[in-house]
Amino acid sequence: MNAAIIVAAGRGERMHSEKNKIFLPLLGVPVIVHTVRAFAESGLFEEIRVVCSEQNREEMREVLAQSGLGGVRLVIGGATRQASVRAGLLSLPETTELVAIHDGARPLVTEAVLSRSIGQAAEKESAVAAVPLKDTIKRADTDGRVLSTPDRSELYSIQTPQVFRFEQIRSAHEAFADRQTATDDAMLMEGQGMPVYLSEGDPENLKITTPEDLPVAEQILRKRGLKGMVKVETRVGHGYDVHRLVKDRDLILCGVKVPYELGLLGHSDADVAAHALMDAMLGAAALGDIGMHFPDTDEKYRGADSMVLLERVRDILEEAGWTLGNADLTIIAQRPKLRPFIEEMRSSLAGHLRTDRERISVKATTTEHLGFEGEGLGISAHAVVLIERKNACQ
Repeated sequence: MNAAIIVAAGRGERMHSEKNKIFLPLLGVPVIVHTVRAFAESGLFEEIRVVCSEQNREEMREVLAQSGLGGVRLVIGGATRQASVRAGLLSLPETTELVAIHDGARPLVTEAVLSRSIGQAAEKESAVAAVPLKDTIKRADTDGRVLSTPDRSELYSIQTPQVFRFEQIRSAHEAFADRQTATDDAMLMEGQGMPVYLSEGDPENLKITTPEDLPVAEQILRKRGLKGMVKVETRVGHGYDVHRLVKDRDLILCGVKVPYELGLLGHSDADVAAHALMDAMLGAAALGDIGMHFPDTDEKYRGADSMVLLERVRDILEEAGWTLGNADLTIIAQRPKLRPFIEEMRSSLAGHLRTDRERISVKATTTEHLGFEGEGLGISAHAVVLIERKNACQ
C-alpha cells in the first residue's frame, strides 16, 4: 500500500501575510487544495494524510471538504517540519509499503513526477525528486569571499515528493526524533547510512515561499491549460475621497512623499489616493468601507501609514477569495504638479498589493482652477477597480 504525507503545519513567515500561505488563493483555489488534489487524482495512493497545525485544523477541514477532498485524514503536526512528518508517519497503518512525503506549499507537482517517484522507490527503495542546477555555485565565507566553486554537474536542487520504504523512513525519524535539525527527510536517511537515490523532478514544481511565487505559479497553471477549469466572477468598485490641504503636514499620495509646502489633513497620514483605492476594493467585494474597518475614532489609527492599511484591505479581500484584477486612480489637484511622481506611485501600490505594476494606473489632473481643488484648498481622488474570484468548475 502506498501512502502520502502532505506537510502543511508551517506558518510561512516569508509570505508576509496574516493568512497561512497554504490557504492563499491560486487561480481562486487555495494552494493546499491544488496540492492535495494532485495526489488524490493520481490514483497512486491508498492513504493520504495532511499534517496541519491545531490552529488551522478547522479551516483545513472546511477547505478540503468544500473541494471534494473531505475524505483526506488530518493529522496535527509538531513545532518543526521534522516533528510534523514524524506525526504523519505514526498515523499510517503498518501495512504501508511506500510513503511519499511532500510539501503542502508545492501545488504544481504533476502526476508524471509522482509516478516516476513511486516507480523508482519500488525498485531502489528511495526516490527524491530533484532537478540539476543551472547556475554556477560558489562557496563563500561570512565576508563574502569566495572559497571554492563546486562542480555544477554533481549538484541538484532538491524538491518533494521524497518517497521511501515506510519502515526505513520511520526508523530514521525515530532515530533522530530528539535532534530536530534535518531540512528534508533524505538527510535523516543519509544519517542512518541508508542509500538515497534522486529521481527526475520538474523545474515547474516550485514551492510557494514568497509573494513573488504566487503569480509565477498562476502563470504555470494557465500554461498547463487550467484556465478552462475555473469560472471567474468579476466585480467593479468605485472609491472617492477628499482631504483638506494644511500647513505642517506631509503630502503623502499612494505611499509616496511629495515635496510641497502643504500636506493633507486627516486622522491617519491622509493619503487620499490610497483611501479612494481601499474604498473601491472593499466596495467591489461588498465588505464595507475604510471607515468601518479603520474608524477615525480609534486612536490606534492616528497617523497610520495608509500602505499598511492597504495591505490589510488586500488581505481582507484575499480571505474572501477575491484578487485584484486592475485599478485605475485619478488624483485631482491644482498644485503641486504630480506627473514626476506617477511612476513611483504605481510601483508603490503594486508592491503593497503584491500585483504587477502593469495592473495599476495612476493619473493626475487639475480642475482649471475651479472648485476647492482648483483653489488649492484640498485634493480629491477617484478609484475604479476590477476584482476577480475564481472557483474550480465542478
